[in-house]
Amino acid sequence: MNERLRRLLEQRATAWAQVQDIRERLERENRDLTTEENETYERGLADVERLSQDIEREERAERQHRLVDDLAPDNRSTPPRSEDPERDSGEEYRDAFGRYLRRGLGRLSGEEQDLLQRGFVDSPEMRAQGVGNDAAGGYTVPEEFLRRMTEALRDFGGILSVVEVMNTSTGADIRWPTSDETNSKGALLDENTQVTEQDLLLGTTKLGAFTYTSKIVRVSLQLLQDTAFDLETWLPKKLGERIGRASSEHFAVGDGVNKPQGLFTALGVGKETASATTIKYDDLVDLEHSVDPAYRQGGRARYLLSDTGLAAIRKIKDDQGRPLWSPALAEGVPSTINGRPYTIDNNIASFAAGAKPIAFGDFNAAYVARIVAGAQTLRLTERYADFLQVGFLGFQRMDGRVNDATAAKALKLKAA
Repeated sequence: MNERLRRLLEQRATAWAQVQDIRERLERENRDLTTEENETYERGLADVERLSQDIEREERAERQHRLVDDLAPDNRSTPPRSEDPERDSGEEYRDAFGRYLRRGLGRLSGEEQDLLQRGFVDSPEMRAQGVGNDAAGGYTVPEEFLRRMTEALRDFGGILSVVEVMNTSTGADIRWPTSDETNSKGALLDENTQVTEQDLLLGTTKLGAFTYTSKIVRVSLQLLQDTAFDLETWLPKKLGERIGRASSEHFAVGDGVNKPQGLFTALGVGKETASATTIKYDDLVDLEHSVDPAYRQGGRARYLLSDTGLAAIRKIKDDQGRPLWSPALAEGVPSTINGRPYTIDNNIASFAAGAKPIAFGDFNAAYVARIVAGAQTLRLTERYADFLQVGFLGFQRMDGRVNDATAAKALKLKAA
């Protein structure tokens, strides 16, 4: 944790303590706020809100910094080419891939071209784009490159950070079993009595592999020739961000037609509010208890909502007048809603009549996302040559489906 983030957490803890002191004093003395106390109270709440926004921005910046920190130019050196036959083939491929990005296929040695060709994937999606280049397909990205793409992708979609992620080596369709056994139970057996049968309640769903593209990212030749420019870190981050923005929307609210099935699209409604515009404390209590205790008490249950939804939740108080939202007061301790952790994903609907802006449950059990290994990158050498630029194109194949609809439920606002 950096010093600024630690300082912000300490300031928020102090402001929150002042607010709590005033509330406890009023409850103890059984009286209303004085004018001076009211001003102090409102100022304290405003400070907590402002500091919370600063903390969230700083945490996001720190996550982004970690994506590039371990490959920063000052901490990285290019290993010399080794003739050692035991040298790791993945390291050789990574070096060849890096030179391909900077120089293009034509300026690689025959050995490097042969090595890179092992990772070539002939992609119909790329041919359909009609791109003019060395090849119609793309080259599979090395593990480190893919890791940075995936980290950036998850940072732009909170849902992907809390659901089950299944990595597969191919994009072939997978028949995925589903089961709801919450209403099934055993029985007491009398002596000399035959055991009865009860079949498992099994269903199936299909996980495909829809292709997402980053679109074209252009880089000037001057930057490519500048060895201080950390292309191998910058490029996967940009490709991952773009793919993340596209796919995370579908993981949240996709209709499942030629795209992933969105979590909020398929989740059942655990609670519908009496109001079309506001949520009360009782609504969240009912939502939590609409989820089976096995999931609610398993240690992974949390809320899932957008940032605008969180802003609305911060204004709600329980029956004792205490805010449902509690800020993190120390490193490693999450902020909570009604004592539960939460995750933000801005692809989730905002508060509006008929919308499903909040969900609660064990999302790791509720939803499965599939990511196909072997993301591809294509270098467009000639297309932007007259601009002294090179284009890069990234592809990643993914899908997602609700796996156990009983593990989480959505809160729905009453229709207008």
